[in-house]
Amino acid sequence: MDNRKHIEVCFTPGEYEYFKDEYEIVVVIDVLRATSAICAAFDNGIKSIIPVSSIDAAREYKEKGYLVGAERKGQIVDGFDFGNSPYSYIKEELKGQEVVLTTTNGTKALNIAKDADTVVVGSLLNLDALCKWLEKQDKNILCLCSGWQDKFNLEDTICAGAISEYLLATGKFTSDEDSSIAAKYLYLSAWDNYMGYLKASSHRRRLKNFNLNEDIKYCLTPNQTDVIPILKNGKLVKL
Repeated sequence: MDNRKHIEVCFTPGEYEYFKDEYEIVVVIDVLRATSAICAAFDNGIKSIIPVSSIDAAREYKEKGYLVGAERKGQIVDGFDFGNSPYSYIKEELKGQEVVLTTTNGTKALNIAKDADTVVVGSLLNLDALCKWLEKQDKNILCLCSGWQDKFNLEDTICAGAISEYLLATGKFTSDEDSSIAAKYLYLSAWDNYMGYLKASSHRRRLKNFNLNEDIKYCLTPNQTDVIPILKNGKLVKL
């Protein structure tokens, strides 16, 4: 009998309903930039992050006095404290704070997955630490890529492929889905040069147009932290 657990990849939140309820752990990935910013925030000592899907919900928190980050289509939404640049979260004044965040893709994916047993945040920034932790859990795992407005994107898929490749190599996991195989091979063709490989990717071009090259470099530099953010009672906290 095969006792191996499954590691699979879901390309977009729109496809999540085909996978849900089969996996105890969902890893939400939004490399450029939400989950990278979230990892940076916890590495910097932030207390918690409340992910919300809509601008209206974010505005309600702002009116109650919360610090609120809001991003849509790569830019900070007018009237909010910051967007989803990782550099916004590496500030001294955010240490020990609770922050609210809404983004185009990442927070939507977090809220879609919130009913899973365990939801954790993945990025290239915490890749090794996350992979090692996932290996120890002995659970079925789904990597949920945030994509771009419910469409496939390269950078999240490559990150999911990196997680799959690591877990499959342990011999404790197996995968059946073509999406997982595709993610793994995309990762294997990109791993030694993320910046070059993703040069033509749509979201990298989008961010470059907003002069966000420093953000891109930061988000595509693996293993800058060993924090693993986890969703507990509607808030992200450090595991």
